[in-house]
Amino acid sequence: MSESVVAERYARAMFELGLESGQLAMLTDQLRTLSTTYRDSPELRQVLSDPRVTEDQAHNLIEALARRLALSPLVKNAMLVLVQRRRVSALPAIVRRLVSLTDERTGVLRASVTSAAPIAEQQAQKLTEELERLTGKRIILERFSDPSLIAGLVTRIGDHVIDGSLRGRFDELERRLSESPN
Repeated sequence: MSESVVAERYARAMFELGLESGQLAMLTDQLRTLSTTYRDSPELRQVLSDPRVTEDQAHNLIEALARRLALSPLVKNAMLVLVQRRRVSALPAIVRRLVSLTDERTGVLRASVTSAAPIAEQQAQKLTEELERLTGKRIILERFSDPSLIAGLVTRIGDHVIDGSLRGRFDELERRLSESPN
């Protein structure tokens, strides 16, 4: 079974569990934290994927991790199910899909803005407000820097990209010049 199918199945189950328990936001946030910990720890990934690690050893590890991260019993049990079924490697994909389902449910859109230099908080707030006005949804804006843009911004909302960078304009000019007959 492909990882995307596994991720969809488990994310939907966790989403429904979060809705039923009234803990969807908490479940999503804690699973996001757990996924980041898993992603950032090669040792944890190695231990949880090692077939020589017994179920009891993995269970004890998850119990200790749950205490350290202050995870709810709901999240701890979800992780134990993933470990028991040897699906823990799909955790990052599951959480990405769960976040997407949660965002759809709560009317949130995630956007990213990349600029040549870090943008000021006031500029980010204005951009967020304008995107919210245009989309009619609440926007969560992630900010990135890329000096190769030279100047301007590249904004992404889902599959939509608005390239207002100087590099993007140069690329467009180059494309047009190469297409025009001499």
